[in-house]
Amino acid sequence: MKHLLDTRELTREEAIEILDVADYMAQVKAENRTLNVLNGKTVVNLFFEDSTRTRLSFESAEKRLGAAVTNFSASGSSLSKGESLKDTAQTLKAIGADAFVIRHSASGAPQRLAEAGWTDIPVLNAGDGTHAHPTQALLDAVSLRQYKAERDGLDSPRGTDLSGMRVLIVGDILHSRVARSNLWLLHTLGAQVAFVAPPTLLPLNTASWVEEAGLEIFHDFDEAIATKPDAVMLLRIQKERMRAAYFPSAEEYTELWGLTAERFATLQAQPQPVAILHPGPMNRGLEICTEAADATNSWVLRQVSNGVALRMAVLYLLLTDGSSAKLYAGDES
Repeated sequence: MKHLLDTRELTREEAIEILDVADYMAQVKAENRTLNVLNGKTVVNLFFEDSTRTRLSFESAEKRLGAAVTNFSASGSSLSKGESLKDTAQTLKAIGADAFVIRHSASGAPQRLAEAGWTDIPVLNAGDGTHAHPTQALLDAVSLRQYKAERDGLDSPRGTDLSGMRVLIVGDILHSRVARSNLWLLHTLGAQVAFVAPPTLLPLNTASWVEEAGLEIFHDFDEAIATKPDAVMLLRIQKERMRAAYFPSAEEYTELWGLTAERFATLQAQPQPVAILHPGPMNRGLEICTEAADATNSWVLRQVSNGVALRMAVLYLLLTDGSSAKLYAGDES
């Protein structure tokens, strides 16, 4: 794996190796250890779009692995003077960058950086437009696999996939790179995925996804809940990307597609606890009620914690020649 641009390109074996290494990194993080596996490496965080969770998560991961961290912001840089992405990347590579973590509002920008021949270093996609957010989907999979292992009484989730799990992804699918990346990754790992949204918040090409990934589509949230999901992932309404009215009002959206206290109570009545996930930031009272956000079976904060471990795993696998077996055999701390 030279780059990480989209979950669609990952095989089942590659995905499971990443998740296994992430579980190991979670243990390292819990023990408050710092690995020195990236000593001498410099990771440049190229953030052309606002971010809090993803940027801080990558920074924490890079520092825990011993890498030098350079944060680049488009505002105030030469980009504001007309410099191209190519020249910016080549300048940073000449300064000593060993990898780029890029977040960009334009879909396809990370792939362009990786494949245009401008540099020869790894590129990690930290979110591009409405296209993909592979590390978010991978950390969601880490969380779902941990939930499944705890539910089923396994000592460790290592080596397992998500076969048999049913996951509802609810909300603004149209503008969500998280939904797209999760669809392909969860399908690769054996889970059944269903999108729940009003027709106006579904992409036009979902019909092809039904054929390719076995995707199910619901416009009625209560009907989807009746299928007894193992996990429900709520998505934020991305008002900043909307140039039209996609639903009459916030109140109607909540009534029809929000995880209200009543719907949460229905989920809680299932024999097995249902994992509640949200990539954040949450709009409490719109797509998710406070009861669900703060419940014991809410994995929202675990997702944040797993984000650091997952990004440590990806950076380790991309920036060293070490395999997961070598890492488990003995790390330098």
